[in-house]
Amino acid sequence: MSWLFICRNSTLLSSAGNRTLLGVAMSQKKKKTTGIPDGWLDYCPVGSRIPGTRFIPFKVPLKAALNCQLPASQSFDLWDLLDSVRQQNQELGLIIDLTFTTRYYSVSDIPQCCAYIKIPTEGHRVPNDGAILSFKRAVRHFLSQNQDNSRLIGVHCTHGLNRTGYLICRYLIDVDRLDAAAALQLFNSSRGHHIERKNYIRDLQHAAKRSNRGIDEPERNPIMGLAVRK
Repeated sequence: MSWLFICRNSTLLSSAGNRTLLGVAMSQKKKKTTGIPDGWLDYCPVGSRIPGTRFIPFKVPLKAALNCQLPASQSFDLWDLLDSVRQQNQELGLIIDLTFTTRYYSVSDIPQCCAYIKIPTEGHRVPNDGAILSFKRAVRHFLSQNQDNSRLIGVHCTHGLNRTGYLICRYLIDVDRLDAAAALQLFNSSRGHHIERKNYIRDLQHAAKRSNRGIDEPERNPIMGLAVRK
């Protein structure tokens, strides 16, 4: 079984003729192969649970090779994420990774208590309908499988803000039928930072709702983490 789950409707597909996630990672090698993500230190690591939902937003956790470049007070890995969620008296059940690269951490780092799905989503651009549908399906599948508990769905992009905020708000608007102002207020308040991309905000406020057709159709199951704390 492949470690990496890439939703079939997202921007990247493994089918012939489309760029694979590996291709994306290779194309980014010229831009930056090491180092902390630009602007990453400017954002708090983890927000709070969005009221009335299972969502909790956070910035991308970093692997040890990146965290070792930071003071301990500024490092943030997957175990720090779990600790932060538990300090809020919550439990994380699913991580949805929206980053468009594989360089920040490995799927082999995912704690065994969490499921993991990657939906590669380009930054700056409004996520396409395929990525939106994959996100909705991932959330619906998790909720249907976890009706007997209150485990959370953690969502991150690089900063845990723009792509993360857009897709969470899009779900709240399209599926939960919140109006855009309410969805944005809930996300911004819970994240502790406001969505910055004007095109994302405009789309949420003014564009037509995306179709929910097919959101209950199954995608591949998420992978389960195997890492244990040392």
